[in-house]
Amino acid sequence: MSIVDRLAAARGEIECDLVLRDARLVNVISGEIYLTDIAVHDRHVVALGDGYAGASEVDLDGSYVTPGLIDAHVHIESSLVTPPEFARAVLPRGVTTVITDPHEIANVLGIAGIHYMLERARRGQLSMFVMASSCVPATRMETSGARLEAADLAPLLDHPWVPGLAELMNYPGVALGDEGMLDKLALFADRALDGHAPAMTGKRLNAYVAAGVQSEHECTTLAEAREKLRLGLTIFIREGTTTRNLLPLLPLITPENHSAICFCTDDRVPADLIDEGSIDFMLRQAIAAGIDPVMAIRMGSYNTARHFGLRKYGAVVPGRYADLLVLPDLRDFHAQQVYRGGELVAKDGIMLSQRRQARPLDRPASVNIGGASLDFTIPARGETIRVIGTVLDQVVTRHLVESARIVKGCAVSDVERDILKFAMIERHRASGKVGLGFIKGFGLQRGAIAGTVAHDHHNLAVIGVDDSSMRAAALALADGGGGLVAVDGERILASLPLPVAGLLSEAPIEEVRADYDRMVRAAQSLGSSLPDPFMAMSFMGLEVIPCLKLTDHGLVDVERFEVVDLFVQ
Repeated sequence: MSIVDRLAAARGEIECDLVLRDARLVNVISGEIYLTDIAVHDRHVVALGDGYAGASEVDLDGSYVTPGLIDAHVHIESSLVTPPEFARAVLPRGVTTVITDPHEIANVLGIAGIHYMLERARRGQLSMFVMASSCVPATRMETSGARLEAADLAPLLDHPWVPGLAELMNYPGVALGDEGMLDKLALFADRALDGHAPAMTGKRLNAYVAAGVQSEHECTTLAEAREKLRLGLTIFIREGTTTRNLLPLLPLITPENHSAICFCTDDRVPADLIDEGSIDFMLRQAIAAGIDPVMAIRMGSYNTARHFGLRKYGAVVPGRYADLLVLPDLRDFHAQQVYRGGELVAKDGIMLSQRRQARPLDRPASVNIGGASLDFTIPARGETIRVIGTVLDQVVTRHLVESARIVKGCAVSDVERDILKFAMIERHRASGKVGLGFIKGFGLQRGAIAGTVAHDHHNLAVIGVDDSSMRAAALALADGGGGLVAVDGERILASLPLPVAGLLSEAPIEEVRADYDRMVRAAQSLGSSLPDPFMAMSFMGLEVIPCLKLTDHGLVDVERFEVVDLFVQ
C-alpha cells in the first residue's frame, strides 16, 4: 500500500482496513474528549468521523481511545531481558514506543552493542528508537569494555531509528568544553540532545544548557526541576525502580508548563514492570494525585513524540501511525486493547502474538578477571575513612567520613555500624584493577552479594562482610559468565545468570523475575534491609551521580570530579 491508498481511504472511496466505532477519543492536540469513529488504513489513522466502512469494524461502545504511550528515556538492559521480552512486558500495558539509550550494553560491547539494539528495533513489535550513546565510557575514571568517540557514532546519523544523542552524562566535561564531548554535540547538533546533570545548578548549569542540551531526567527536587525548566530544558519526570521521582515532582506541573514535561522510567527491574507497569503506572499515579487526565496522557505520549521529532507518533489524528489504546476508565488507566500500526497486539494485558526474533547475539566472554588477585585486604593508612552512604529510593549517595574498624592492621567491615567492604573489579580487559572502599546502608550481617550489572562501566561489583565471601561471589560470576549472586561464605544461596554481555538473560521475563525475586530474598536473608539491594548496588559505581562512588580506579568524589583517597588525612 502507499500514500495514494491512504488518501483514497481518507476520502471514503475505498474500504478501510479497520474502523473503530463509537470511540470516546482523547484528542491530545485539541485537548478534547468526544465521541467519533476512527478509520485506519495501511497502519495509519486516515480519518476521524462518520461515514467510513472497514474490512474489520469494532464497536467500542463509548470506551476511551488514547495514543499509545511513549517512554521518553529507558535503559532496556535494566529489565535484565532482551528487547522482545521487554516488549512483552510493556506493550500489553499500553507502551507502544520507547526511546532507549543502549549505553549499558555499549559499555561492554561497544558499537556492536548498539547495533544489537538496532537490529531488534527493526524486527520487534515495540517501536524502539535507539539514541546514540554519548558517554562510553561515562568518564576517564572507570574502565569499560569500549570507547566510542564522535567518529564511531557518525555512521548512526543516517539510521532511521536513531533520533539523536543519548544522555550527556559527563556533564562537567560538557560545561567545561571538553573537546570530545563538543565533537559529539556538533555531530548531532540538529537532532535531539539528551541531558543528565544531577544537582547541577548556577553558572555551570547555564553553560551545560548553552552547549545545546535539550532535556533532563535526573531532577529529584522541585527546586532543581524548576531551575532547569526555566532554562529551557524539557523535564523528563522519572519513576524507576530505585529512582522514585514522580510524586515529589508533580507540583511542578501546571497547565501553562506541562507541554515541556514528559514521563520516563529510566531503569525498572522485571518485578516492577510486571506488577506496576511502565508509563501507564505513572499515569495512574499522576491522575490519582490530581493531574488532569488529558494533561497526564499528553506527558506520556504527545509531548515525547514532539520533543524527539517523531511526527507520526503520539496522537490519534489522520496521518499518524495507528498506535492507540482502548480503555474503559481514564482514571484507572489499564489498557483493554492495544493497537500498534492498526494491528491488535494485546488484549486484557496479554500479548496476542510474537513476531520472529532476531538472531541471538554472539556471546564473547564478558567476565575477564584473570589478572585480578581478588585480594580485598585494605592495609590501614589512617583511622578515618570515606564511606559511601546510600540514600533510600535514590541513586545519589552521601559522602560520609567515619572512623575505620581496624583488625590486625587492616580496615575491615563493621557490621554493628553497617559499614561493609565494597570492591569494584575490572572485568572487561583482565587488567587486574580493583577499586576498594566501604559502603553504608546495605545492612548485611554475613556473606556477600555481587553482580556484573554496575552502571555504566558494568564491572564486577561485590559488597560483603568478609573477604572469603566476597571472593566466592566474584569467582561464581566469573565462572558463570556474569549475572547476580548472593553467597554465605563458600555457599551460593541464589544466582541469576545473565549470559548476554553479563547484563541480559534470554529467558522469559517471568522466569527472570522469579529468579530475581529469589536473589532479593537471599540478600535479605543475609540481613539487607533494602527493598532491592541489587538495583541499589548497581548504581554505587556510577561516578556521574553525586556524591561518592566507587569504580575500578578507586573512590570518586563526584562533586570534585576526581579520584580521592579512601583514608582521610
